Parts: sequence; C-alpha cells; structure tokens
Amino acid sequence: MATTQVQTVSTAGDKAKLVASALLVVAALAGYFLLAKQGALVQWAAFLVLLALAVVSFLVSEPGKQLIAFGRDAWREVKKVVWPTRKEATQMTAVVFGFVLIMALFLWLTDKTLEWVFYDLILGWKK
Repeated sequence: MATTQVQTVSTAGDKAKLVASALLVVAALAGYFLLAKQGALVQWAAFLVLLALAVVSFLVSEPGKQLIAFGRDAWREVKKVVWPTRKEATQMTAVVFGFVLIMALFLWLTDKTLEWVFYDLILGWKK
C-alpha cells in the first residue's frame, strides 16, 4: 500500500514569507490602480517592482525552493528525451493521417450499408 506524504509549510519564517508575498501582490495591484493619476510610467514601475519583490519573497521560502528544485528536475528529464528526427516525425504523421482516412472511409461505408439495409431492404422506405 503506497502512502503519500503531504508537505505543509511548517516554519513561522516560511509562513511569514508567503504572507509577505501575498501582501506584496495585493499591494502591487492596489498601487497600479491608485497611482493612475501619476502616469503610466509610475503606475507600471510600482506594479513591476512590488511584483518582483513578491516573487523574490516567495522564492526564498521553502515552497519556493521546492518549486525551483522541481523545475530543475523537470528540465533535466526533458534533456533526456530522445526526440524524433524530422523524417521520423513526418512518417509518423503520414501514418496517422492515412489511418484516419481509412477509418473515415470504413465508417462512411458502414453507415451507408446499414442505412441501405434498414431503410431500403427491411423497412422499404425508398428515398
């Protein structure tokens, strides 16, 4: 029986960093709308600076470090993938399209055959 472990933010420091991140995001949004009279440059500068501070605050917390580690692991796995060559990709695509075409033709013929059997032969409904 497999057990899954749920990790939660446990330290007060990490909780404070996450709360600070959330408050900085709210402050960035509020600042953007409250600084509308100051001009677009001030508005966007305040928004981007506060948003950058929120991201930094999140990334220095334990969940942020785990997110960075997950991203590194994911990138490492992507590098291990053996991608098909252009020729292989083209051949696989042609096979899929060919199969879809054959299947569509088969289903159309089956539909028309059943329509002929039921409507013309059994029920006698001529069109």
